[in-house]
Amino acid sequence: MGVLSESLKDRIRAYIPKYPRKQAVTLPALHLVHDELRTVSNEAMVEIAEILDLHPSEVQDTMTFYAFFKGEGEKLGQTRLWVCRGLACMLRGAYELIEHCEKKLGVHCGQTTPDGKITLEFAECIGGCDGAPACLMDDKHVMNVTPEKADKLIGELRQ
Repeated sequence: MGVLSESLKDRIRAYIPKYPRKQAVTLPALHLVHDELRTVSNEAMVEIAEILDLHPSEVQDTMTFYAFFKGEGEKLGQTRLWVCRGLACMLRGAYELIEHCEKKLGVHCGQTTPDGKITLEFAECIGGCDGAPACLMDDKHVMNVTPEKADKLIGELRQ
């Protein structure tokens, strides 16, 4: 028995008619698997490849091209907290904010808290320059993040 549920496989298959070739569904499939399992294991890549009539190495090539996905042995917390370190955010204190979040969470960027709730990461740009420094909590933008605001967000995420 594989790691992908039949429901997840069906959601991947539902994308196939929307694209000119099955191969084009690789990225959406990776997102679906990653969102549900919080990682994309080697076995999951093999199953995606079978659905899309690809070689597993082709799925792995797509996955490893993007730093977004966590692979074998890596797993995201329940929430992914991105701190932007793009130019606008950097000029308005992003590096200090990253250090503050690392201390508050007790982890370094790229790591997940021991309780599995929060994965702290930095991003090169999240498109929130007008509200720098900015963060993403999964897919939600949070703008003008001060250390005090970060403490409040982290407190909410820990509940």
